[in-house]
Amino acid sequence: MSVGPLPLADLLALACFSLCCGGYVVLAGQRRASRRSLLQATYRHRRVWMERMLERDNRIFDSTLLGNLMRSVSFFASTTIIVIGGVFAMFGSADRAVAATADLPFVAHASRELWQIKLVVLGVLFVYAFFKFTWSLRQFNYCSIMMGAAPMPGDFPDRASLDRCAEGLARLNSLAGDQFNQGLRAYYFGLAVMSWLIHPLLFAPVSVLTVAVLYRREFNSTTLDALAYQYEAES
Repeated sequence: MSVGPLPLADLLALACFSLCCGGYVVLAGQRRASRRSLLQATYRHRRVWMERMLERDNRIFDSTLLGNLMRSVSFFASTTIIVIGGVFAMFGSADRAVAATADLPFVAHASRELWQIKLVVLGVLFVYAFFKFTWSLRQFNYCSIMMGAAPMPGDFPDRASLDRCAEGLARLNSLAGDQFNQGLRAYYFGLAVMSWLIHPLLFAPVSVLTVAVLYRREFNSTTLDALAYQYEAES
């Protein structure tokens, strides 16, 4: 039984993936501002970082740290372009890919149209990741501009002015980090889609496993415990 070019097993696996992917995005968005999340834990550290930066006369150390963040994002953005090019190259040679995998016992048979649908889904995810990485990079650039324009320690009229400046810098820095995290999340789901190229019965459980891994790392990991330890102990 099939629906268009999609056999029933592939359709159900794709539906499971869509539910996992969409459901996790909604869940992560709802829990984004909770105290027990990587985003919120790192935001508190970004806020303290910006306060310390505004209290320093020499800010070379801070620009170096921001440059390290930007290099990480730039690396993934460049890598994503290569991945997208590879996906489109495979799309143009779908017939050869189908023929190459036809005799493999662990790979489910797929028509040319089904193979191309799988590649389209994979390509969409990595295009989404590219947009997230480039927007993150631009936001880090804006953050560097704000850091360069920030007054020196003695130029703030009062502590409230310094706090407002630190808050704006921390928010922009955190927004850039969140976009980077969403790009990485697309990579995780892209790896799940790659399992669909092997077999639809593998696609569904890998999608569920991907959500479980993402949830644990963002909301219940030892890394989160380490990042949040100081502030949870204070409260």
